[in-house]
Amino acid sequence: MPYLTTPPGQVRPAGDSSGAVRQRLGLGVPGCAHPMLAPMEWAELSRPGLGAGAGPGGDAGPLHWVVLDISDGPGARPDPFCAPAAAALRSAGVAVLGRLDMRDGARTFGELVSEAHRFLDWYRVDGFCLAHCPGDPGRLGHVQRLTATLRALCGGADGGTGPGRRAQCGEVRSGHLVLAHDSHPHPEYLQCADQLVTYTGSWADYRWSRAEEWTAAYPAERFCHLVHSLPRTHLEEALRIARWQGAGTVCFTDRTRARGQDPWAALPGYWDELVSCLGTGVSE
Repeated sequence: MPYLTTPPGQVRPAGDSSGAVRQRLGLGVPGCAHPMLAPMEWAELSRPGLGAGAGPGGDAGPLHWVVLDISDGPGARPDPFCAPAAAALRSAGVAVLGRLDMRDGARTFGELVSEAHRFLDWYRVDGFCLAHCPGDPGRLGHVQRLTATLRALCGGADGGTGPGRRAQCGEVRSGHLVLAHDSHPHPEYLQCADQLVTYTGSWADYRWSRAEEWTAAYPAERFCHLVHSLPRTHLEEALRIARWQGAGTVCFTDRTRARGQDPWAALPGYWDELVSCLGTGVSE
C-alpha cells in the first residue's frame, strides 16, 4: 500500500507529516506528434488558462510543461511548424522542454550539448528533458557535468531546485531540467535536476507500485509519474496513487504500446476530464 497520503485535489510534500499543503498536482506532457500531424493537440496544449505560468490577473492552470521532440531531438535544421507551436505554448504560460535522448548514458557530452544549442537557438526552449537518463551511481558524474552545462546554457548557474531554492506552485524556472529514468534512480540524481521521472510504465504495474522510501524526504514538486494504458474508469484511482506516492507532476493516458505505438503521440481520450480534475477550483 502506498505510504504517502494527502487531501483530495492537493499534494503534500513527501516526508511532511504535518499535513501542510504545498502544491496542487499538475500535468507534464512527455511528447506529442509533430504539429503538422497533430495540430488540434498542439492548439489544445496552448489553450489560454491551461498553463501553470499564467500572467498577472489570470488563474494558473495545471499544465506545467510540454516536451518538444522534432526528430529524436532538435533535428538537423529549424522546423517551420515547431517554432510557432513552441512560441504559442510559452505565450500560454506552458514551459517548453527540449528532449535530449541520453540512451542510458551511451551518448557523448558533445553530442548532447550540440543538440541543446540547437533547441535553444531555434525554439527558445525553457529547459530540457533528458530521456533514458541513467540512474546508477556509476554514471552520476556524467549526468552532473551535463546538467550543470545545460543549466548554464539556459542562463541559470544555480544547481537546481535544491535546499533554499524552492519553486512556487506550478512554477517552472528558466533552465528547468527533468531527468526521465527507465528505472528508479539513485537519490543523488535529485541534485542534478528540478524533477525526476521516477515512474514510467503501464497502469497494470503502476497500481501495485510503491515509491522508494528516500523520496519521502523531499517535496512532491520534485517527482513526476508517467502512466500509459490507463482506462478512464481508473483515472481517479491513479490520481490517488500519485498523491499517496508523493508525485507533483503526472501524465496519464489511455493510449497503449500495442503494435509498437508511442502512447504519448496523442493526448488521452479523457484529456478534458483529466484537466478538470487537476484544474483550479475543482473539487473531487
